[in-house]
Amino acid sequence: MVTTNIYDTTACRSIIEQAGCFSLLEYKRDLSVSQGSAITEYYASQMGIRKRQVIANLNGNGIIVQAGAMQWIGGNIEAATNIKGAGDLAKKLIGSKVTGESAIKPLYRGTGTIVLEPTYKHILFEDVASWGTGIVIEDSLFYACDETVSTKVVARSNLSSAALGGEGLFNNCLTGKGIAVLESPVPRAELIQMELTEPNDVVKIDGNMAIAWSSTLQFTVERTTKTLIGSAASGEGLVNVYRGVGKILMAPVAK
Repeated sequence: MVTTNIYDTTACRSIIEQAGCFSLLEYKRDLSVSQGSAITEYYASQMGIRKRQVIANLNGNGIIVQAGAMQWIGGNIEAATNIKGAGDLAKKLIGSKVTGESAIKPLYRGTGTIVLEPTYKHILFEDVASWGTGIVIEDSLFYACDETVSTKVVARSNLSSAALGGEGLFNNCLTGKGIAVLESPVPRAELIQMELTEPNDVVKIDGNMAIAWSSTLQFTVERTTKTLIGSAASGEGLVNVYRGVGKILMAPVAK
């Protein structure tokens, strides 16, 4: 049996959040510094720029991890892939070309502990089922998820969304039940969450600041006024528009 002190609170690290089999370890103080870097590291820590590691405690279940993210494994855990056949491989290869995500992600299943590589990004644990039919995420946000969560590529509702909205034509969509681990450019405390509860509800965002939204929402890019001259005069131009029933997670500044 493999035991570890990774969950223990020490002078520099502690577990700050848990969801499902996942735990988030944060290094409140970075003691692995030199005399020359100590001042910089101190003030970085005070501003929340800290190392964070995702830990998964497996008990016969499995998780899918972004390629290259695993740091170490302890216990009886086997690695496979998230590929379910030749057809699935073809779909994932095509999806990787249009989203920039790795096509083949390792699937770890068994009993033991998996620790992922440290990151200075902010970690979000999202319950995928709470997003209804699925959660669409910006490229590069995916970090890990339960194996009960499926990933697929979804296209924008029209070409104007990609050409004019500062967004890609395709995005990853997570569906099913389980926890998804996302790497966010900003902490959860700064994220703005909006709930659209009626079919005719509309949210307009000036820029690509939405990092995740419900797959039920229709995304388009539109002028702020009905005419090009009016849009130019208002100084706003084009905005990203989300319609329908669902949720949006938005960063306070452009990513």
